Amino acid sequence: MRSLRGWVLALVLALLIAAVAYLGQPKQDSPEHSSNSDAANGASAARLFAEAMGHPTSQIEGTFALPSSQGLIFVFTPTSAYSADDANQAAAWVRQGGVLVYASEQGDPELDRAFSVTRYGGAIGSGVEYANPSLDGVTTVAGGAFASPFDVSAQQVAMLRSRGGLPLAYIQKFGAGRVVLLADPLVICNGYLDKADNGRLLSDLLGLVDDGAAVGFDEYHHGVILNDFAPQAWVATPWGAAILWFLVAVFVGLLLRGRRFGPLIPRPAETVRADAEWAVAVGELLRRSGARAMTLGMLASASERAVAQRTGLPAQPRDRFWNALYSRAPELAAELAEAERVLYGTADGDADMLNAAQRLHRIAYPPAPERRSRQ
Repeated sequence: MRSLRGWVLALVLALLIAAVAYLGQPKQDSPEHSSNSDAANGASAARLFAEAMGHPTSQIEGTFALPSSQGLIFVFTPTSAYSADDANQAAAWVRQGGVLVYASEQGDPELDRAFSVTRYGGAIGSGVEYANPSLDGVTTVAGGAFASPFDVSAQQVAMLRSRGGLPLAYIQKFGAGRVVLLADPLVICNGYLDKADNGRLLSDLLGLVDDGAAVGFDEYHHGVILNDFAPQAWVATPWGAAILWFLVAVFVGLLLRGRRFGPLIPRPAETVRADAEWAVAVGELLRRSGARAMTLGMLASASERAVAQRTGLPAQPRDRFWNALYSRAPELAAELAEAERVLYGTADGDADMLNAAQRLHRIAYPPAPERRSRQ
């Protein structure tokens, strides 16, 4: 009962910590800018806007399956790291004519490698970003307070710059397709589309593909995939922290359950039982269970096996044993048969059965000649 109480306390403590960790998470927040979220930093409005513009939209989830080569994909701040295969697949898709809008504050190592993205290490003020003439109808956009600028190459054309002139967005021709990099995803998120020229920026991005082209949103790398079971995922995400707290609670529960409440009491050494005690115990069990007939059968069968071994006869089949015994040792056969008859006829009590059993034992295991002379 005490052991069960310890487990119950550990379970209650774990559930309490998990509930606090879950309820303590900020509500209406989407740091990964999910297209399922209606939060200010979510991207559900971008998906609805694309649908309103006549683009069939889809969410990439379950498996990383890309839409048709003439479509557009939004990748917002992956929380589950891209594998090398996923990044190479995305790069190959763009080379075939697709358009990838890659908006992430810190970037993904494999995706940055696949598209040759170079970022400055520090962050700069990015509350207002200034557009160049390549964006139709866009002069300024408003986003977050800070962003990490890009180090663009000759093939990468800056579209948005900070007040100091550092690139915060660029477009690059990549094979037959194009890739657009945004250092601050908030400029096309729900709560910012009505600020400055942010809505026009989103419209220009959708205008990079033909009317009716498919638009996809990568939610596959916002969910739990095999890469999430890396050690860093246990502490870098809310669910990982909750699991860590659960393990700590279970450990504490087990620790409390194993706590001593007094000095250790040594276990008494077990005494070796004599063979006679086992025989007495088995006999007592047979007597209590009322297995008298079974006991008599066991005694008779054991005696027959001993006689068969002594005379060199097979004990089974039983009728052949008796025929052979009467032929080879008729006196022994008659004595054994009489002893068994007396044994099965002992209905008066345990004393008569004991005498009959002793008689069978003398027939089955006769004493040696020298012992007979001594007796």
